[in-house]
Amino acid sequence: MPVEEFVAGWISGAVGLVLGHPFDTVKVRLQTQTTYRGIADCMVRIYRHESAYCLAPFDLIKVRLQNQTEPRAQLGSPRPRYLGPMHCAASIFREEGPRGLFRGAWTLTLRDTPTVGIYFITYEGLCHQYTPEGQNPSSATVLVAGGFAGIASWVAATPLDVIKSRMQMDGLRRKVYRGVLDCMVSSVRQEGLGVFFRGLTINSARAFPVNAVTFLSYEYLLRWWG
Repeated sequence: MPVEEFVAGWISGAVGLVLGHPFDTVKVRLQTQTTYRGIADCMVRIYRHESAYCLAPFDLIKVRLQNQTEPRAQLGSPRPRYLGPMHCAASIFREEGPRGLFRGAWTLTLRDTPTVGIYFITYEGLCHQYTPEGQNPSSATVLVAGGFAGIASWVAATPLDVIKSRMQMDGLRRKVYRGVLDCMVSSVRQEGLGVFFRGLTINSARAFPVNAVTFLSYEYLLRWWG
């Protein structure tokens, strides 16, 4: 059932993305900016001043748009640097060259390669542990397993996610880091080891419901087509 699995995965992934995007915006802000007092303060200020909403196909564009703090198209307010995903992509290409569009790609690869394995192993392991042999996992099992799979993967991914976000923002005004290792060293020197876990709380809060719904949608779509 390759086609059914592809469609089920695409739909469930889209559902998860829509549910998780607001949390992802807050996570990126906390990782790359120091103007917020915490998660609640960040959420309130984004909602009050920006009504942040942006969906972009590329992680770099998503991060750049999420870090844009100017209010959206309000009379008398400063003009936003980026007017949308396409304008953002064109601006990066014009100002930073073709390589600019791939800023942070290596860190993204380093982040996702091991965490994808952790993600599915955790889900399959929990489903197997709490499902009687020969039966399909219940909805409750799928929700819990999916939620904890999401948390487990983000616990492993957050340190490199912080570096990825910083590398992607680097060069927006001036180049700060000479590479991934320099970004790590500079971040630890200036902010301590705790910097690698900045955003972990909001990542976990987002990961559980998003991945619970993602896996439940995926399983039910497969059973419906099956």
